[in-house]
Amino acid sequence: MPAENRFDLDMGIEEALAALERQREKIGKLGEHWRDTRTTVRAKDQSLSMTFNGRGEIDELVFNEAKYRKLAPAQLAKAIVETLHSGRAESVAKTSELMGTGSVSGIDFQELASGKVDPMELLESLISPMLKQFGGLEEISSGLAKGRRDGSVNDG
Repeated sequence: MPAENRFDLDMGIEEALAALERQREKIGKLGEHWRDTRTTVRAKDQSLSMTFNGRGEIDELVFNEAKYRKLAPAQLAKAIVETLHSGRAESVAKTSELMGTGSVSGIDFQELASGKVDPMELLESLISPMLKQFGGLEEISSGLAKGRRDGSVNDG
């Protein structure tokens, strides 16, 4: 291997390891965030409040006895649903802020947390940068198939 290609390969590995370390740190912070963060929101009419954990799941629902008893069932249901949506959105926004945007994978964390990301697209976005370094999935697959045919790759 020519010296300049070796240097490029070493630089690529160093960059990949640095990016991996940055992502590992983010994931560590995310774990702390999920464990320690609480978000409390109140209904617009102050009839109730909800507290969400760092994952955006509801942990507590508190009714203001003086307010909620005066509401018709449909009004109370609407207040619950609106407050739930508001609290989840605020919780996801906090997580998204922590994770940032424009990561190596280009994943929109708010869309991921809300379930709007196709799992196959997520997988592709995670592995495609690595695959490009090796010429793409087709190149890797054809190389493995060739290796199996000539006996240089052993699957078991």
